[in-house]
Amino acid sequence: MESQGVPPGPYRATKLWNEVTTSFRAGMPLRKHRQHFKKYGNCFTAGEAVDWLYDLLRNNSNFGPEVTRQQTIQLLRKFLKNHVIEDIKGRWGSENVDDNNQLFRFPATSPLKTLPRRYPELRKNNIENFSKDKDSIFKLRNLSRRTPKRHGLHLSQENGEKIKHEIINEDQENAIDNRELSQEDVEEVWRYVILIYLQTILGVPSLEEVINPKQVIPQYIMYNMANTSKRGVVILQNKSDDLPHWVLSAMKCLANWPRSNDMNNPTYVGFERDVFRTIADYFLDLPEPLLTFEYYELFVNILGLLQPHLERVAIDALQLCCLLLPPPNRRKLQLLMRMISRMSQNVDMPELHDAMGTRSLMIHTFSRCVLCCAEEVDLDELLAGRLVSFLMDHHQEILQVPSYLQTAVEKHLDYLKKGHIENPGDGLFAPLPTYSYCKQISAQEFDEQKVSTSQAAIAELLENIIKNRSLPLKEKRKKLKQFQKEYPLIYQKRFPTTESEAALFGDKPTIKQPMLILRKPKFRSLRY
Repeated sequence: MESQGVPPGPYRATKLWNEVTTSFRAGMPLRKHRQHFKKYGNCFTAGEAVDWLYDLLRNNSNFGPEVTRQQTIQLLRKFLKNHVIEDIKGRWGSENVDDNNQLFRFPATSPLKTLPRRYPELRKNNIENFSKDKDSIFKLRNLSRRTPKRHGLHLSQENGEKIKHEIINEDQENAIDNRELSQEDVEEVWRYVILIYLQTILGVPSLEEVINPKQVIPQYIMYNMANTSKRGVVILQNKSDDLPHWVLSAMKCLANWPRSNDMNNPTYVGFERDVFRTIADYFLDLPEPLLTFEYYELFVNILGLLQPHLERVAIDALQLCCLLLPPPNRRKLQLLMRMISRMSQNVDMPELHDAMGTRSLMIHTFSRCVLCCAEEVDLDELLAGRLVSFLMDHHQEILQVPSYLQTAVEKHLDYLKKGHIENPGDGLFAPLPTYSYCKQISAQEFDEQKVSTSQAAIAELLENIIKNRSLPLKEKRKKLKQFQKEYPLIYQKRFPTTESEAALFGDKPTIKQPMLILRKPKFRSLRY
């Protein structure tokens, strides 16, 4: 049930929908069922569908093991709404599906969605118009020609030294007067460099299917690179674009819980849930997602690099793509990822939901305010959840400023200034990133390694709870009980017997004292 892989390109979410529905129809077991004294053939219960689809999504690299059972039920409801399935009486169009014994079947019609029609002539004319204006848009054929065959992240020192040596020789032979560069030249160099680096990292022949060069705004990149705090967070000059003070205070409160000294807050029961709800309401009410509607296709395509052996590629591609965001969006994304990452790792964080753990709650709550399509897409929630999960785990690397990009731009500007190149997009003389292959492992080996690593981290979390001396005994019992409920196998491995669990709290097994046995008096018979 592994994914066959959807190649990068436009409408990738629709292609993924078709892939999942095809796999579901081909693999879902069908059998006879009895309901209301009647027999129905070639059908399945909603519970059976949830079980099978849940396993399919968790083993699909486009969605991953972070998929929850509730998300699977939501997808099954969309299947019913879009006539991928129908109930046993042929009804569909609603979302009336629960994890129960209700019977469903597959309709005879194809559930595949048709891809929107593209207009190659119009697109060709647009690209020709881009190429004619050398001062504003770079030639996309230059990007295609320079894409290396191997993929990796190490800088090509050999090419860099060779080019540097040639330019030094030219400088010695011909003294060239420095030319003045306009602000437009500088901006076009930034656009050109980030596009060619992004294309090289992704290893695609062209970026025209995932992003229009006009969507790259150099001013955003330059601002995001230059205006940062010591921790790498974007600093906004216009404070009206920043988060409201009350939202920032609430986020600091939960991110530093319980050591927050920014607010003198009451400590009534449920206070943390109220603060979290306030933050969630603010982000959910934003007019567009933090990654913007404009870059939806770009980020969805990068989600397809999230393979076991391409994690490093995904990190560096996301690092460049997040530089394209408007500075207020990038700052909000940085602060949000820092908060939810700290909250999900905080063992002292009280329960914020009765049925969900903290990490699952963070992904479920904020996924659609991070990535969402302008038009309703049925896989939005799953794709966004996958991306938010990855951002939580790697946000420090993804949202930091790449120093190699600044170096490449400075070298390119220097060559342009000295006259070695005539136009900003004529060629990139700074060394390109190249990739070296790592040993590829099977999906099963990757899952086994990921499970073992996750279990080790969870076991470490259990030990932190056990060894936390500042935690009151009653609170420790409560946390351990919650841990046992969520991770019973790991808990049982740590406490194989009740005696080992009792030893932690210093409890002595209560031994019932034997009851005093009184002999029954013997009554003599009155008869002689």
